[in-house]
Amino acid sequence: MVYSKRSPGSWRLLLSLLLLSVRESVSGQVRYSVPEETKHGTFVGRIAQDLGLELAELVPRLFRLASKGHGNLLEVNLQNGILFVNSRIDREELCGRSAECSIHLEVIVDRPLQVFHVEVEVKDINDNPPRFFRQEQRLFILESRIVDSRFPLEGASDMDVGANAELRYKLNPNEYFDLDVKANEEETNILELVLKKAVDREEIQEHLLLLTAIDGGKPELTGTVQLLINVLDANDNAPKFDKSIYNIRLLENAPNGTLVIKLNASDADEGINKEILYLFSNLVLDNVKSKFIIDSNSGEITVKGELDYEDCNLYEINIDAVDRSPFPLTGHCKVIVKLLDENDNTPEMVITSISLPVQEDASVGTIIALISLSDRDSGANGQVTCSLAPQGPFKLVSTFKNYYSLVLDSALDRESVANYALVVTARDGGSPSLSATASVSVEVADVNDNAPAFAQPEYTVFVKENNPPGCHIFTVSARDADAQENALVSYSLVERRVGERALSSYVSVHAESGKVYALQPLDHEELELLQFQVSARDAGVPPLGSNVTLQVFVLDENDNAPALLPLPGARGGGGALSEPVSRAVGAGHVVAKVRAVDADSGYNAWLSYELQPAAGGARSPFRVALYTGEISTTRALDEADAPRQRLLVLVKDHGEPALTATATVLLSLVESGQAPRPSSRVLAGGAGAGAGAALVDVNVYLIVAICAVSSLLVLTLLLSTALRCSAPPSEGACGPGKPTLVCSSAVGSWSYSQQRRQRVCSGEGPPKADLMAFSPSLPHGPSSADLVSI
Repeated sequence: MVYSKRSPGSWRLLLSLLLLSVRESVSGQVRYSVPEETKHGTFVGRIAQDLGLELAELVPRLFRLASKGHGNLLEVNLQNGILFVNSRIDREELCGRSAECSIHLEVIVDRPLQVFHVEVEVKDINDNPPRFFRQEQRLFILESRIVDSRFPLEGASDMDVGANAELRYKLNPNEYFDLDVKANEEETNILELVLKKAVDREEIQEHLLLLTAIDGGKPELTGTVQLLINVLDANDNAPKFDKSIYNIRLLENAPNGTLVIKLNASDADEGINKEILYLFSNLVLDNVKSKFIIDSNSGEITVKGELDYEDCNLYEINIDAVDRSPFPLTGHCKVIVKLLDENDNTPEMVITSISLPVQEDASVGTIIALISLSDRDSGANGQVTCSLAPQGPFKLVSTFKNYYSLVLDSALDRESVANYALVVTARDGGSPSLSATASVSVEVADVNDNAPAFAQPEYTVFVKENNPPGCHIFTVSARDADAQENALVSYSLVERRVGERALSSYVSVHAESGKVYALQPLDHEELELLQFQVSARDAGVPPLGSNVTLQVFVLDENDNAPALLPLPGARGGGGALSEPVSRAVGAGHVVAKVRAVDADSGYNAWLSYELQPAAGGARSPFRVALYTGEISTTRALDEADAPRQRLLVLVKDHGEPALTATATVLLSLVESGQAPRPSSRVLAGGAGAGAGAALVDVNVYLIVAICAVSSLLVLTLLLSTALRCSAPPSEGACGPGKPTLVCSSAVGSWSYSQQRRQRVCSGEGPPKADLMAFSPSLPHGPSSADLVSI
C-alpha cells in the first residue's frame, strides 16, 4: 500500500526547479535563483546589466562582491558582467531545513561609491533520499493482541524541502499487517503498524517486513528499513494512554526539573498485570534523552538539559507504558514538545569600513561604513533596529533587511572637529529588548581649505642705519589651520623694484623660519622708509597663500660731520678765508657769518657754533652766535688790536657722539679812511662806491634786502612743501629730491632736516619730508668757511 500527502503548491514548486535561473527586481533589489548542486560556471544572471553598470567601467570602478559567511560560491566575470556559480552550492548545508534559502550579496563599486544588494535564491533539488535513523526496527507483539491493534513506527526524514521532502510510505505485501499514516498538526507524519489478522506464535514466531519511504521529487528517491516483529506469548490487555499524541508548548531555557507533562495510562488487568512502568521508547534519539527524563513510576517527564530554541525547537518523544506481567503488554503514545522562543540572544553587528578616513570636503551622502545585523531569535525577538549616537553630521540609512549604511548627512570641517566617536546601537524587538553597541571612530582627513594667516595685516619695523650686512631685522609668522603638508608654510618676498634696484638686493626672508634679513647697510640719508610685502604659501595642492606688509623705517645715526659752505666770491686759500674789517665799527657789529650743513636729520643735524680761544689766552674782540654762526664784535676795535685776526670757529652737531668741523676766518683790520674791498654781494650793487659813509648805507640796505628775500624764500618753501605733499607721486621708485636753501633770521637757520628729500619706498603715496628749526641741511659742499661781510 502507498500513502502520500502533498501540498497544493507542490507542483508549482516542482515546475520552478526546471528554470536554471530567474531574476527580478524588488524595491531596488536584484533577485536571481539557481538550483543547488549546479556545476562550476553555471550562468546565474547578467548582474552588471541589471544593475545599470557599463562593462567598461567594472574594472576602473573596482567592481567587487561581498558575501557574509558564504565564501566564494558565486563570482562575476568582469569581462562580460555575468554572475556565475564558482563552487558547489549545497542548499542543505547553507540553510538546513529552512523553507527559504538565499545568498545575500553586496556589490560594491567605487568612483563614486555605490552599494547594491543582490539576493540569489538557492532552489532545492531532490538530492537527498529519505533516511531512517535505524536500519532495523524491532517490535514485540503478543499473540493475544486483537485485530486492529496498532504499533508505532519510526518514520523517515528527508533533508530536502518542499515537495522533495514530502514522504509517502509503503509496506511490502503480507497477510498480517497493514500501514497507517496520519498527519499531525505540527506537519509530521505518524506511522502505525496495524494488525489486520491475528498472529499465532506457534505458527510464526517472527515476521520480517520491509518499510519503504518515497519522497516527492523527480525522480523519486527512496529509503528502506526492515521491521522485525517478534510474536510473544503474553497476556490480555495492554496499557492505554488517554491520548495517542500529546502536544506541549514549553519556553526555551526552562530550568532543569521543570515539569513538561505527567502521563497517565491505565490497564484493565488486575494485580501485577495492572502495574505500569513508563519508559522512553527505543525510538527516542539520544539528543532527546539528553534533554528530558521520565519518572518510570509516576509518568512525569521533566527537563534534564539546556533547551535552546535556536538549536532545536521541536522534540518528539515516544513513550511506552509497560505492565509488570511476565509477558508484558505495552501501550504507546507520543509527546511532541514545541519550544517557545524567548529573547535570550543579543543582536550581532558587523561593521565594514568603506571610506575611512573621510575627506573633509566629502559630499553629502557619501557612504562611510556598511552595517549588517543579525539575531538568532525569531519573530519580534529577532527583529533588529539600528540607531546612531551622537547624530552629528552622520546618519544611518536602511538599505535592505538588517542592512544599514552609515552616510554623511552634512558638511565636515576638520578644523572644527577632527575625529568623531560614534556609537552604533542594535536593539531587538523583544520584551525586555536586548541591545548591542559598537564604537566607530570616524577620522576626518584634511584638505587644503585654509590659507596661511598673519596675526595682523601690517607690521612696522625700526632699523638703525649702518646695520651690518645680513643682520636679522624682523620675523614674520603665519599660522595655517590645516594639518600636515597643508600646514607647512614657506615665506618669500613679493619682488618689486626700489628705484633702479630690485627689492631682493636690500632684504631677504628665510623660507622656513620667516626671518627677515637686511642684505646691506641701510642709509637713512638715501632711504627713510622701505615698504614691501612678504608672501606665505602652504604646501597643499593647490597651494594657498596670503601677504603681509612690512614698513621698515631706517633710523638716523650721527654718521655725517657738519660740512662748511663757501660763499661765492669770498677770498682766501688754503682752507682759510680773509675779509677786511673797518676799525671804526662798534660793538655788536656783524662782520662775517659761518655757514655749515649736516646730512643727518633731527638732533644729529642740529648745529651749534663756538669760537675757539686764541693762542696764548688773549681775549678776542669777536664772538660767534651759538646757532646762527654770525661773527660779531664784542667791543669797539682800537689800535691795540692786531691788524690781522685769525679766528677758529668750531661747528658741532648734537649727535651722540657729536661730530665737528672747524672753520678758519682771517679778518684784516683797516683804518676807517681805507675803503675795504667790497664782498661779492656789494659788487653786485656797483663798483664805484668808495666812501666809508656810503659803505655803511650799503650795509644797511643790504641787511634789509637779505631779510626781505629770506622771508619770501621761507614763504615760498612752505608753499612748495605743501604742494609737493598733496601732489601725486611722479615716479614709483625712491629718488633724490632738490636741495633746499637757507634763510637767516634772528633765531637761527631754518632748513629741511635732511640733505635730500627722499620718497617713501612703497611705490605709492606722496613724498614725505619734515621741516625742522635746528640747523641748515643743504647738499654737501667743500669743507671751507663762507664769510659774509656786513
